[in-house]
Amino acid sequence: MRPGAPAGAVAEAVAAAGVEAYPRIVATLIRVTGDWALAEDCAQEALTVALERWPADGVPANPGGWLMTVARNRALDVLRRATVERRKLHDLALLTPSDAQPEPEVGEDVVDDRLRLIFTCCHPALAMEARVALTLRTVCGVPTADIARLLLVTESTMTRRLTRARTRIAQAGIPYRVPAGPALTERLPGVLGVLYLLFTRGYVANAEPAFADEAVRLARLLDRLMPGQSEVAALLALCLFQHSRRDARRDAAGNLVTLQRQDRSLWDHAAVAEGLEALHRVRHDGPYAWQARIAACHATSASADDTDWPTIARAYDALADIRPSPVIALNRAVAHGYAYGPAVGLVLLDAARVGGGLDGYPLAVAVEADLVARQGDRRRAAGLFREAAAMVGSAAERRALLDRADELAA
Repeated sequence: MRPGAPAGAVAEAVAAAGVEAYPRIVATLIRVTGDWALAEDCAQEALTVALERWPADGVPANPGGWLMTVARNRALDVLRRATVERRKLHDLALLTPSDAQPEPEVGEDVVDDRLRLIFTCCHPALAMEARVALTLRTVCGVPTADIARLLLVTESTMTRRLTRARTRIAQAGIPYRVPAGPALTERLPGVLGVLYLLFTRGYVANAEPAFADEAVRLARLLDRLMPGQSEVAALLALCLFQHSRRDARRDAAGNLVTLQRQDRSLWDHAAVAEGLEALHRVRHDGPYAWQARIAACHATSASADDTDWPTIARAYDALADIRPSPVIALNRAVAHGYAYGPAVGLVLLDAARVGGGLDGYPLAVAVEADLVARQGDRRRAAGLFREAAAMVGSAAERRALLDRADELAA
């Protein structure tokens, strides 16, 4: 982008660079300085400096590298003023300003700063909510206010919780590394959950695709680190199958395209093949394994009509047994509805709603609308799609639901 570009365009460029570079900058500075607050402050200051300079200077050819350099120099200044030990200053001065970090070659150490950071955030000494919040803030770069809304607390409360979590890491002497032996196995489920959370944040309707890209990259690294772990391979397969559809999920106007209507020639078939190879290495029936098998059924179907819904329904039966939840029950109703008819799906949907776990959940209303439409009651289905549209927060999802309602009402 040339100097003198509109402020809005520059702000968009800074935001895009921040999504890609912020977690990497924070992870690298934490490794070198051991100071979480300093790392986050310097990363944030780099974004602020970019907003000030890029309108006049233009967006650099390597925005992430530019941000890393500014953040590194800022940290160096702070450490100098604080007269921190000479070793840290030396290490920090040697940091590469480049944002580009190529995938390691076979045989190299596959652990990078962000993977170390995820394992640190998921230490069992931290409460589960603290792990989630710290990961969202530090690894994903989610603003504190957004995390507070997600976890239903005030922003000031979340700020205090994040501070306590960082303090706990420092006081407990939690090492900034990937553990080995039993500690690695103990912490693995939390790390897998974080990676899937990161992937999901990049896959939802109003997502930042860079989050999904980063989750896939880290899942590959973890798979190389732990080649014998079935659930690691399963999570990698699941992310690859889902991510293979990224170019087909929106039309030319930016509208969401449902799975049944996607142009499957646009799918990333190399990613599907990589996912199948990872799935072939799965030897145990854990929750990610069953989800990966479900995703594989969709990814390998030549068309929506060719989808093996009975196999998907059986997989959801197994998944509901080992990890019951309202959302799993909802998806199970969808699968059975396509495998054995909408009446069966509606019965299972009613069962999934018992207990109120799906109250206010727009996808549950949309599922009911789809099942009712397939039974032939187009008018009621259109009304349900409009009801679901009124409940969603995403403009893209709202348009998709309203378009479906209009089709049924036409």
